[in-house]
Amino acid sequence: MAYQKKMEVNRKMGKKGKKKSKKNSSGDGNRHLAENRQARYEYEILETLETGLELLGTEVKSIRAGKVNLKDGFCLIKKGEIQLHNVHISPHNHAGKFFNHEPLRIKKILANKKEIEKLKINLDRKGLALIPLNLYLKGSWIKLKIGVGKGRKLHDKRDREKINDSKRDIDSALKRL
Repeated sequence: MAYQKKMEVNRKMGKKGKKKSKKNSSGDGNRHLAENRQARYEYEILETLETGLELLGTEVKSIRAGKVNLKDGFCLIKKGEIQLHNVHISPHNHAGKFFNHEPLRIKKILANKKEIEKLKINLDRKGLALIPLNLYLKGSWIKLKIGVGKGRKLHDKRDREKINDSKRDIDSALKRL
């Protein structure tokens, strides 16, 4: 009986009696590679969709190294497929000029036909746009979260800032108590 309890403790503790620690993992198991924070400021995000990307090998290596910029990116629907435009992925350091990729290459976004049609219907409404929100690893796959957003006016941005400031002040006051 005592031997079984000792085995259970050893199994829980891992090797050499130390607890196992999870390195580089967030709560949902995804590792964020890039985020478009300005998109949430400039647009009111109405709907999001998780998609895949069609990438070259050197692009994958650069993205995993964190050398990607989503800030100016946008998506268009052409010929029944979604394309990602103006997202800068830096050339890979350890590849020659011949084998490397073009930094601002148009990338194909992988999504189902039903999802594309649903997005197309949403985009036909006035003032909506497809914006890349963040790029992350899900397992070994690189995923892109895109959002359907409605552009904010200047007064909407100011109102949003006031609300955030008041929330921040309330939180700091509650922490002091």
